Amino acid sequence: MTLPRRSEWFFRGFRKYARRYVAKHFHALRIDRDGPPVAPAGPLVVALNHASWWDPMTAVVLSESLGSGRAHYAPMDEQGLNQYRVLEWLGIFGVELETARGGIAFLRRASAVLARPESVLWITPQGRFVDVRERPTRFKEGLGRLLRRSAGVSVVPLAIEYPFWNDRRPEVLVRFGAAIAVEDGASRSAEDWTGRIEAALEATQDALAESGRSRDASRFEVLVDGSAGVGGVYDLGRRLRSAVRGEAFSKEHRIRT
Repeated sequence: MTLPRRSEWFFRGFRKYARRYVAKHFHALRIDRDGPPVAPAGPLVVALNHASWWDPMTAVVLSESLGSGRAHYAPMDEQGLNQYRVLEWLGIFGVELETARGGIAFLRRASAVLARPESVLWITPQGRFVDVRERPTRFKEGLGRLLRRSAGVSVVPLAIEYPFWNDRRPEVLVRFGAAIAVEDGASRSAEDWTGRIEAALEATQDALAESGRSRDASRFEVLVDGSAGVGGVYDLGRRLRSAVRGEAFSKEHRIRT
């Protein structure tokens, strides 16, 4: 089966837009220093929890962390994609959910993507929005079936949260798990692959939750430095106070580490 339609020029332009959009709406996008992106050579599957509407935008920004020369793809509900066909130029391809025909089409298109060594397939195997605190982490069956028919592929778990810390705007916190090699997918059942990746993503989520609860910015690397401060009369008063004291004004509610 042919690869989904994609424009590298459009993808790079959209990634710049996504960075600005995330910076506008969040305090910062932070990567857990204990879980940095490590991308083995060859085709990748990035399996991320599905926390919110922001996940695709966050993934586009994070794509630059997986190295240059990569071609990124992702499945999306066919009905949703019909409303935004321009997204196909990002490498997003439609999938008919909850039908056998849709499942077969997904496996064929995803396998075509993973046949290319430079490809990255971003997937939310939970198949629905799920609270980051929900345990155990459970997937739909598609990813396991895909890995069963794959070879020479690596799976990277990715945990994402959007908590509020000390600023008016929330944080984007992410952590990458250790890559899991799928040398011969047929060596395990689809159920076994599903369980293994579920456990890996859950462990990555738990580790990110621990870092996030600390509210210690030094545990994270800032990928996108976003908006800070409250604005209006509140920030005006703080500016005047800083001027009277002869201090430099910072928009941060607390000093950013």
